[in-house]
Amino acid sequence: MPVFSRFTPLISALPASVPFVGPEAIERNRGLRVKARIGANENGFGPAPSVIEAIGAAAAGTWKYADPENFELKQALAAHLGCQAENIAIGEGIDSLLGMIVRMVIEPGMPVVTSFGAYPTFNFHVAGHGGRLVTVPYVDDRENLDGLLEAVRRENAPLVYFANPDNPMGSWWDADSIVTFAKALPETCLMILDEAYCETGPAGATPDIAALIDRPNIIRTRTFSKAYGMAGSRVGYAISTPGTAEAFDKIRNHFGMNRIGVAAALAALKDQAYLGQVIGQIKASRERIAAIATANGLKPLASATNFVAIDCGRDGAHARSIVDGLMEHGVFIRMPGVAPLNRCIRVSTGPESDMALLEEALPKVLKAL
Repeated sequence: MPVFSRFTPLISALPASVPFVGPEAIERNRGLRVKARIGANENGFGPAPSVIEAIGAAAAGTWKYADPENFELKQALAAHLGCQAENIAIGEGIDSLLGMIVRMVIEPGMPVVTSFGAYPTFNFHVAGHGGRLVTVPYVDDRENLDGLLEAVRRENAPLVYFANPDNPMGSWWDADSIVTFAKALPETCLMILDEAYCETGPAGATPDIAALIDRPNIIRTRTFSKAYGMAGSRVGYAISTPGTAEAFDKIRNHFGMNRIGVAAALAALKDQAYLGQVIGQIKASRERIAAIATANGLKPLASATNFVAIDCGRDGAHARSIVDGLMEHGVFIRMPGVAPLNRCIRVSTGPESDMALLEEALPKVLKAL
């Protein structure tokens, strides 16, 4: 197949890869229909009715670009978080923000520390900018703070990634441990504290905004994709010192935000009552998933996210056979990508209709193995 001859050596050397295969691709490739979409950590309960109304009202104005300074959304987030608008940068979901952070810090060959098996899209960005991944294994199915700190110091790494609560295992650390870890990092190492699931975590798991807001080497990333139910709108934000947050303006796509998504985010922030309701639904759904797993002889892991990792008791091949078998019944789930985490499957929370399909299909799949 002919390829353009003047791609950079880095691009020429990288494989074409997709960190996540979507359910749409599975439907196309396998000729199956997804009946229960509970594999992508989406919020199947959906956004607030007030958000849907705001989307409809904003649709007529979609011919206009969104405000390139994101002024109104920054002001609203600052009021919600208890910080200044200057502490906030806006991006097209956390994935976009991760790519910009790697671009700001990493040059080819530089070491980047992360957990082995953690969020693969971050690794994708590191590879795309020529960084060298230094990975630290999980311990007891959660990220190893001491190991990450030791790797940063050993490698003199300029960047470390840590998610709390964690994807893909759903585990978490308490706020005091995270603050201690952040303050122990060398000032020359930038920490990405990925808090995509902070709204669904238990009390005491998320540091107060004030605890880290004055540290220029800490960037906290959050999103409207999970608890707020707006994954398709692609609205994320970063929290840091004004100087660090301002650095995003040097490289971001200034017209990257879509106007309808911004309107939806503003409405979602105003409707905290609905957010509280959904968080309760997510918690109940986690318990439902755990009960289904236990009834089938599998071990659900404690989760602070909108999904549950389920230990299938064997190896990755066995877990993969369960994932594939469930898809034959129209139930889309995923699994972590690397051993030993890949002994697990991962089921997203969702409405009772999806849980009923899982409950019906799982024993049939296990019996057939």
